[in-house]
Amino acid sequence: MAVTATSAASRPAKGVTSRTGAAAVTAVLVLLVAVLAAVDITQGTASVGPSEVWKALSGRAEEGDASVLVASRMPRMVAGLLVGVALGMAGALLQRVSRNVLASPDTLAVNAGSYLALAVAAVTGVSLPFAASSGVAFVGGVATAAVVLGLSGLGAGTVRLVLAGTALALGLGAVTDGLLLLFPQETQGLYQWNQGSIGQNGFDGVVQLLPLVVVALAGLLVVAARVDALGLGDDAATGLGVDVRTTRIVSVVLAAMLSAAAVTLAGPVGFVGLCAPALVRPLARRCRPLLRARVGVPFAGLAGAALVLGADVLLRAVVPADRAVEVPTGVVTSLIGAVFLVSMAVRVRDTGQAAAPDRLRIRSRAVFATVLGVLAAVLVGVVVAGVLLGDSKLLLGDVANWAQGRAGQGVSFVLDTRVPRVVAALLAGAALALAGTLVQAVTRNPLAEPGVMGVSGGAALGAVVLVTTVPVVGSWSIAGAAFAGAAVAAVVVFGLSARGGFEQNRLVLVGIGFATAATAVISLLIVLTDPFNATKAMTWLSGSTYGRTLQDAMPLLAALLLSVGVALVRRRDLDLVSLDDHTPRLLGLDLTRARLVFLVLAVLLSGSAVAAAGLISFVGLVAPHAARALVGRRHVRVVPVAMLLGAVLVGTADVVGRTVIAPAQLGAGLMTAVIGTPYFLYLLVRSRR
Repeated sequence: MAVTATSAASRPAKGVTSRTGAAAVTAVLVLLVAVLAAVDITQGTASVGPSEVWKALSGRAEEGDASVLVASRMPRMVAGLLVGVALGMAGALLQRVSRNVLASPDTLAVNAGSYLALAVAAVTGVSLPFAASSGVAFVGGVATAAVVLGLSGLGAGTVRLVLAGTALALGLGAVTDGLLLLFPQETQGLYQWNQGSIGQNGFDGVVQLLPLVVVALAGLLVVAARVDALGLGDDAATGLGVDVRTTRIVSVVLAAMLSAAAVTLAGPVGFVGLCAPALVRPLARRCRPLLRARVGVPFAGLAGAALVLGADVLLRAVVPADRAVEVPTGVVTSLIGAVFLVSMAVRVRDTGQAAAPDRLRIRSRAVFATVLGVLAAVLVGVVVAGVLLGDSKLLLGDVANWAQGRAGQGVSFVLDTRVPRVVAALLAGAALALAGTLVQAVTRNPLAEPGVMGVSGGAALGAVVLVTTVPVVGSWSIAGAAFAGAAVAAVVVFGLSARGGFEQNRLVLVGIGFATAATAVISLLIVLTDPFNATKAMTWLSGSTYGRTLQDAMPLLAALLLSVGVALVRRRDLDLVSLDDHTPRLLGLDLTRARLVFLVLAVLLSGSAVAAAGLISFVGLVAPHAARALVGRRHVRVVPVAMLLGAVLVGTADVVGRTVIAPAQLGAGLMTAVIGTPYFLYLLVRSRR
């Protein structure tokens, strides 16, 4: 009895200690946020130090210092505080109800849905107040979150959710970019807003955001106990009398409300909702009260505030004050979030495996010849359409005269600029399709593709670094820089993913993280460099063949000829590598060396394609799958069919982009993203089944 009494008496002491520890940790975090807020106020182009801040707060500041603080710096600081709290709480809530540590407003495409909804509203030409804009963003965010959760399945695999959300975000982003190009006047300012900046002009937006955050927090406190029950599993929660479906819907709605409010105020400040709960989890293991939603979710909000303000302070400490004003805080948080995503992808166990290889289909030679002939005819049609159609319509007679050197000046000018674009689009499509075929064979991952895995993003970063730092560069230099960037990306992505096996979705997730980091660095370079260089750099990011010459396509042609030759000569090795790890070794094949050769070729193709035509996604995913469905899995047949399909896809996208809104243009990369996103999601659902 004495032992029992002692044990019982010790329990309250442990509870007190736990509550005391949580209170101490909270006090430390609040102090950190206060310090960051104070430092953030003192940073800027105008010289306003701590003494001026104190005078302003006490009403004794000079008029100039007071106006700077009240009109700009304090609204920026408060906006960063509220945006961080909203996104941190949203991410923590989504992770709890989905039981997925990678869930966040970014990975569930909530921000992308809100961005598209606001773009659609802007296209109508109606000027909406802040509250109405938040409502529009809220509807878009809830819709995309529901789609992603439905496609990925709750608790069905942590990586699958990110794959579905990223693919949907790419597709929605392509549609939004198309709207920005189609309606530049109506959507003016949305692109800059999309980078995620907490800069404000006054307190109007902050004052209107605050009630939404308070309402969402009150709703969280109401459902907190039921959210905790969901952590035990659906069956256990149902046994405790919790309506699982209603609780989950209410929680997602509250998270979308928080995200929509933050997005409307500052744009999508990336990955705060992913990083803030990740920072809280180690503390929750020591402070048990943080495991409860009533305490842990608001605490994640404080961590989000510290993250946003810390990113803003770091940005203004590293970048000169006059240039830091132009750099959105979202660029820094995206870079930090990409590192978090990659580190978590390496450590998280993926319960959702990649789809099994397709059944071995043996097609007859007649089928292969028919498919090849039909695709060749379609390719000829695409070439003819690409040469004849555009802002100026031409006839075949004009092309014949141009080829013979007898065309007029106007026709010659049109064809001199149009033919290189057609060549670049066809070669880029063929190269990306071949790169995707090689990567999918080596990794035996049906979701692997240069764009999704970050290799294309690394190539774009290499090209942009060269273009923004060297005044005059040639085509071969740009191709070399793109290849170097793609090689670095491949080493990082494949090196980190090899530990878990190439067959798992971890490979794609690490690639997504690297691509996010590359995009953030590219945005930073574009903002900080000379505007003329920035304009040149944007050419590679739009996935457009605008301004290309035949000289620009020569490195790509050389890389394509080399890669096709090696792939066809070593077609048997390619077939064996795509089977499993044991069969090639039994037949005497050096598996490591064969993989390295094919990956080097894929990197070479991806870098050359990006240098020639910019970032074009999903071609390396769609073309190999379609080729295998048409002619079977033997690579002697898959390679030419996939290349023809890739050339047709990118060539068609380029023609449509040049003609649908002529004389304005849409990049081929936007069109392929719209086509490839549904196919990627279909593969994800099929692998789940």
